[in-house]
Amino acid sequence: MIKTIELFAGVGGFRVGLERANKHIKKNIYEIVWSNQWEPSSKVQHASLIYEKIWGKENHNNTNIEDVNIKDIPDHDLLVGGFPCQDYSVATTLKNSKGLLGKKGVLWWSIHRILSEKKKKPKYLLLENVDRLLSSPSSQRGRDFAVMLKSLDELGYAVEWRVINASDYGFPQRRRRVFFIGYHKTTKTYKKIKSNSIDSWALLNGVMAKSFPIAQNVVKERYFDIKGDLKSISENFGVGEKTSPFLNSGVLIDGHIYTAKTSENFDGKKTVLKDILVDESDVPQEYYIDYNELDKWKYLKGAKKEIRKSVSGYEYNYSEGSMVFPDSIHEPGRTIITGEGGKSPSRFKHVISSKNGFRRLVPIELERLNMFPDNHTLLEGISDTKRAFLMGNALVVGIVQTIAETLSLEIS
Repeated sequence: MIKTIELFAGVGGFRVGLERANKHIKKNIYEIVWSNQWEPSSKVQHASLIYEKIWGKENHNNTNIEDVNIKDIPDHDLLVGGFPCQDYSVATTLKNSKGLLGKKGVLWWSIHRILSEKKKKPKYLLLENVDRLLSSPSSQRGRDFAVMLKSLDELGYAVEWRVINASDYGFPQRRRRVFFIGYHKTTKTYKKIKSNSIDSWALLNGVMAKSFPIAQNVVKERYFDIKGDLKSISENFGVGEKTSPFLNSGVLIDGHIYTAKTSENFDGKKTVLKDILVDESDVPQEYYIDYNELDKWKYLKGAKKEIRKSVSGYEYNYSEGSMVFPDSIHEPGRTIITGEGGKSPSRFKHVISSKNGFRRLVPIELERLNMFPDNHTLLEGISDTKRAFLMGNALVVGIVQTIAETLSLEIS
């Protein structure tokens, strides 16, 4: 049994994926022993309430992770979470042996604190973030990811990562995110990576490569070492560089990095928008676009080349390309964003053409795009707009399930 904690849990995307993996491999390998969800900007903790509705309040924590005493977090074998993308720079040097501390409010350092202070460190990590993490910030390309990799390296972890567009592997949404797995030096996987060449682990033999196969004609690859301490990396990494050294696949072990630009190798069934739509009889009238609003939608979705004026009165040329309108139901859905809900016209909300006219997607359809169970976010007092927001913050749980099934073979 792999005792697991889920951080920044949202409505439980990692947990759904892990539980589905258990069911598919017909073994209860993953057991969630503790979870934490806290939304600092919200008076009502909607995501946490949904989490508790499904799995109960026991072992679920709804306070700021930065205020949680490490002693209150049970020992665990696997730590999972999709933490916010922020500025991960090192803020201050501590005088004690803990070394370096990141800025308060930057939640990567909450993970770092758990890994640092736990006497029994988790053997495995499974984390998710937006793909721009590999190249941020713009002033020091790749620094944030370098800080993370260096800190994990110092804590005794090897790391493999991959930027995955869910739709490339048959899932219903075009959502591009970076997933990375950490293996503590006490695991047999760490030793296996060390005995392999790191490029073969990244391209062929690793958990990511086995979960999501890649074409072997690598476009670009790099080998380099992360040198210096965390403070010097925070201050100097990527200075003056126009691009990040981190490509969409890679491995770190003992400070050595291999990274490559890879492409998917998938010939299975593709799920498209049409496959996840509800019956039209189940769509409330409010989801249909009023004919009088249609021009606003078309304008926002269309190409633009116009002069605009800033708040201060400065005039500037503004241009943007067109978006497909309505969305094709014969392609995977676009990335759900947090502003997907609500009636107001928008460039980024999904709109499809149906026999009853143009309409937005209902909450169940958004849940299906992320591969959640129908009505996972349904709870009295939570609006459809908020349900859409929660799906915009979620992940495609099929990716977690696939990784978890492959990882189970490494663990067993």
